[in-house]
Amino acid sequence: MSETLRPYSSRITDGIDRAPARAMLRAVGFKDEDFRKPMVGIASTWAMITPCNMHIDVLAKHAARGVAHAEGKPVIFNTITVSDGISMGTEGMKYSLVSREVIADSLETVVVAEGFDGFVAIGGCDKNMPGCLMAMARLNRPSVFVYGGTILPGKGKDGHDIDIITVFEAVGAHSAHKIGDKELYEIEKRAIPGPGSCGGMYTANTMASAIEALGMSLPNSSAQNAISKEKENDCFAAGAAVVELIKKDIRPRDIMTRKAFENAIVVVQALGGSTNAVLHLLAMAHCAGVKLRLDDFNRIGKRVPVLADLKPSGKYAMSRLIEIGGTLPLMKMLLEKGLLHGDCLTVTGKTLEENLKEVKPYPEGQDIVRSFNNPIKPTGHIVICYGNLAPEGAVAKISGKEGEYFKGKAIVFNSEEEAFQKIRDGSVKKGHVIVIRYEGPKGGPGMREMLSPTSAVMGRGLGKDVALITDGRFSGGTHGFVVGHISPEAYVGGPLALVQNGDEIEIDARKRQINLLVSEKELERRRTKWKPPKPRYRQGLLYKYQKLVSSASLGAVTDL
Repeated sequence: MSETLRPYSSRITDGIDRAPARAMLRAVGFKDEDFRKPMVGIASTWAMITPCNMHIDVLAKHAARGVAHAEGKPVIFNTITVSDGISMGTEGMKYSLVSREVIADSLETVVVAEGFDGFVAIGGCDKNMPGCLMAMARLNRPSVFVYGGTILPGKGKDGHDIDIITVFEAVGAHSAHKIGDKELYEIEKRAIPGPGSCGGMYTANTMASAIEALGMSLPNSSAQNAISKEKENDCFAAGAAVVELIKKDIRPRDIMTRKAFENAIVVVQALGGSTNAVLHLLAMAHCAGVKLRLDDFNRIGKRVPVLADLKPSGKYAMSRLIEIGGTLPLMKMLLEKGLLHGDCLTVTGKTLEENLKEVKPYPEGQDIVRSFNNPIKPTGHIVICYGNLAPEGAVAKISGKEGEYFKGKAIVFNSEEEAFQKIRDGSVKKGHVIVIRYEGPKGGPGMREMLSPTSAVMGRGLGKDVALITDGRFSGGTHGFVVGHISPEAYVGGPLALVQNGDEIEIDARKRQINLLVSEKELERRRTKWKPPKPRYRQGLLYKYQKLVSSASLGAVTDL
């Protein structure tokens, strides 16, 4: 093939002086003819750490077959993953968001060092996806993302679908003596039947759907079960597609435009997706050189209804959406309503509108995705709030089921563990606004997800009776009246650091405001007495992250 199809690999393998490099590559299976083909990396996030990624080694091989079929030379390599579900509520969870940066950095390292002309990245657990896309945007080499797929739901003793969030909430129910040891044990055993990412519209499925709407994965990649022929075919097709992108010189920044990011936000709002999408889309846009801001989520959310009745706030698992056609019919509905930019280029080499042309509507009688005339919520559930508690913004998840207004008295905790214990022992009462601080990007460091406290709240039956605010973030499985990403965070002296037990806090999602009802004079008095906490880490990855990371309002990126 022409060197124009090998702009990077030719520098690694061509010429007399590159004989040592070719000798090394021959040892891993290269033949003479392979040195004339585009070299395509297959970034696998396989690990036996979590069900989200345990099958991705097999999927990587299908992608490699697709590359070879299209006359490219595939090279499989690995990057890391960590399990949010396993580390949740522990110190280990501090590494979750950090892993997004590590994944992006590691993909950049391998792709550039080895001279790949393009690459496929296959992700499962939450941070794999934005990490892969951040690398694609930075490198701007032809690339395709493949979602590892969703898990099938577990079955409770009563036959209802259950999943990992059911287990977290069962812990709260157990502490409230609503269920016993045996029932908790049965839920634990039944919740996760095999490979795949967490099964509701949690962060993994949210980000997969957003990336497909962005145009960086093949149609319906976000809506396939992890173990399925469809997912194997998706991987094969992605391998072939990246070779075509190399031939056509279509690069990520041709696709990841501002209009494409707006499409991603529209789909996240319509699906009732995770608040983590805010953090990750901001970070991805930063890497792509696109000016995306928190206010874009409000602007778009005001005109996009929530249409999908999916967990955690809704009824159905992702696998049920797959059964009726996945995300494509929803995207066609949004396009026909004028809510998507149909002229955006995608990794198929076609526009979004062209990809959706032959998509059939959902079957009659299904109740998983509502019509525009009967939305679950007439405007988006992800609401950006400002006010004297969040001058730089905060992210609220307002499903509508918990109301849009809350006023209560603060009960303040300086760590997630402290809050979780006090929720479980009954110290948190009706009317409280739970404040969890020093859990932001720098304060944690690492900006942990508050799934354990929010699940304990739901499990104890307090979901409509308390609110929870934090400079940390939330799992895609979180529901209830919650506001996170409060910026500036407490660790850098943000107003959240000044809140005291008993202070009144008002959250008004309609006005997009979160305010501490304390006089400015009193706040100034507290501000003069406040001292920054000592760093929790003095060396290692978390220490470096704390030094580099930006505000959550900017995506918590480390390369500003």
